[in-house]
Amino acid sequence: MPSSPQPPFDQLFAALRVDANDPHAARKRIEMLEMLLERSIPIPGFKRPIGLDAILGLIPVVGDAISAALGAYIIWEARNLGLPKWKIWRMVGNLGVDTAIGAIPIAGDVFDVVFRSNSRNIRILKKHLDKHVPGSRVIDGTIIEQKSDRQY
Repeated sequence: MPSSPQPPFDQLFAALRVDANDPHAARKRIEMLEMLLERSIPIPGFKRPIGLDAILGLIPVVGDAISAALGAYIIWEARNLGLPKWKIWRMVGNLGVDTAIGAIPIAGDVFDVVFRSNSRNIRILKKHLDKHVPGSRVIDGTIIEQKSDRQY
C-alpha cells in the first residue's frame, strides 16, 4: 500500500518539534520571540523599533496578560535549560516590573517601549549559555563552536 504524502500542516508541525532541552534550538526560539516582542516594528523617524509587547500594551488587561504570558515562556525555556534559581528570579522580577507598570494606562505604554524586560531576560540567558554551553552560540543561523584551550 503506497503511503500518501503528509498534509502541509503535519509537515510544519513535524519541523517545529524539537528537543525541549536542546540549547541550540531553544536559543533560536527565544531569540526569535524576543525580537518579535521587543523590536520587530520599525517606526519612521523613531530610533528604536517597537515590538508586539508595546502594541499589546495598548489593549487594556488582555494585551498585558498576553504579553506577560509570552514573556513567561522565555523564563520557562530558561528554567528548562538549567539556569540557577537566582537568575530565574531575576528574570521573573524583570517581567513582573514590566507587567505591573505596563498595566497603567498611557504611562505603561511608554514604559513598555523604554523598559524591555524580554531583552533583559534574553541577555541573562545568553550570558549563562555562552559561559556554560558555549556551543550554543548562533550567528546568522550558523552554530558557532568555541575552541577548547586544551592541547591534544
